[in-house]
Amino acid sequence: MSILVDKNTKVITQGITGKTGQFHTRICREYANGRNCFVAGVNPKKPGEDFEGIPIYATVREAKAATGATVSVIYVPPPFAASAIDEAVDAELDVVICITEGIPVRDMIRTRSKMQGKKTLLLGPNCPGVITPDEIKIGIMPGHIHRKGRIGVVSRSGTLTYEAVGQLTELGLGQSSAVGIGGDPVNGLKHVDVLKMFNDDAGTDAVVMIGEIGGSDEETAAEWVKSNMRKPVVGFIAGVTAPPGKRMGHAGAIISGGKGTAQEKLEVMEAAGIKVTRNPAEMGTLLRSVL
Repeated sequence: MSILVDKNTKVITQGITGKTGQFHTRICREYANGRNCFVAGVNPKKPGEDFEGIPIYATVREAKAATGATVSVIYVPPPFAASAIDEAVDAELDVVICITEGIPVRDMIRTRSKMQGKKTLLLGPNCPGVITPDEIKIGIMPGHIHRKGRIGVVSRSGTLTYEAVGQLTELGLGQSSAVGIGGDPVNGLKHVDVLKMFNDDAGTDAVVMIGEIGGSDEETAAEWVKSNMRKPVVGFIAGVTAPPGKRMGHAGAIISGGKGTAQEKLEVMEAAGIKVTRNPAEMGTLLRSVL
């Protein structure tokens, strides 16, 4: 099984006529069942046109009505990306995946406020997307390193998502779904949200959780795991200690007053029963050891 998306998901690309949107839509459509999954694009200036056979509509609402799509992926430039999220939420899509990085924090604060009480789940922004191996890939991750299986992966770091997946695949451990939630300070789904989905997914046996310095999302997830998770979780925290208030890595990686360090997060995770490693090269073998 999988979470969020599968081979039957129908996808809209917002920003399909831009260079990035074209490139990744083409690659995603070539992966597994992508040719049946990517059914529409949106550009308000080019309705009636198409991108390599994918029809383009003026709005997300029109694309949804014409194709039955329930998910969108956003490659719109930063100044306009939050508005693109708003449009997808107003169209009542199930999931919006925003790949765009560099969206102004003020824009995302406003968008997150508008989303309160709405049905749409937001993945990102500044994330690699989500993949259910051998079924569907939505985002910028390399498809060839993934293998279908029963290990869930959730991560704030795009490159470490790929590293964990690569290690699992080399060990013969496939993935049910791999989810990159992004590292911006104002985003959608958190670790705990994805862990809940994996916990309820009959096709997931264990989870790799990768965090980063800054914030308290990993600590919140660890506390939930301690009381609720029925499956093994292994963890790693990316990043090194920075001076208080200094920014490192992702926009969300800000340490303040000694809180949010890698060491602190790892200690909280260990106390919650999560098996952790301080060496990213050991994520796969650690996961194998708890099965």
